[in-house]
Amino acid sequence: MNINLKNIGIEKGQHYESIITSINEKNEKNAAPIGIVCLKKDEIQCRIFKGTQTLENILLEKKFIVNITLNPLYFTLATIGNLPEEYYEKDSLNIKNVDAYFKCEVIGDIKIAIKDNDPVRKTEAGIFKSKVTEIIINNPCVKAPNRGFYNVIEALVNFTRVNIVDEQQKTFYLNRLKELSRVVNKVGSNEEKKAIKIITEEYDKKLK
Repeated sequence: MNINLKNIGIEKGQHYESIITSINEKNEKNAAPIGIVCLKKDEIQCRIFKGTQTLENILLEKKFIVNITLNPLYFTLATIGNLPEEYYEKDSLNIKNVDAYFKCEVIGDIKIAIKDNDPVRKTEAGIFKSKVTEIIINNPCVKAPNRGFYNVIEALVNFTRVNIVDEQQKTFYLNRLKELSRVVNKVGSNEEKKAIKIITEEYDKKLK
């Protein structure tokens, strides 16, 4: 089988948002929003915080499913609790009505480490690579979400308002731009990085 993550809009070197589903020794399912980095056409890397059910399940089973969707409800439910059973396909670990999903198996060891430049400091996380063993596409127009794009849009919305708000709100927008830029430069595509650079430069011009 020719497995290529490009078929679902995932490019090498880019960071994407997904919902990872995993299972424990009691066959209890767990869903959590997790960022993934594409290393090769059939290989990804994950960094998952220690103490989470997702990491515990993956340490145990060494396999999981990555669900690709733009459904905000799925991300919300998976974040604030656990996705109810009715959201899964019957007798399966994948989520219903997602645009695509792919099955993964962990390659090598899961390294537990602390990332020095992460905003969440002094927090251990499991870092590991996984091989994609199968891709299922439900929507031919599938495109995995990347936070970089949404941060660029937020920066643009704020940019259109920065000269018509009070000083307190203006300061908020400027501080927010720094965080948006940080995220875009960390996880965004080349185009998104160029875009946030232009926005930052235009902010400087507008506020002189």
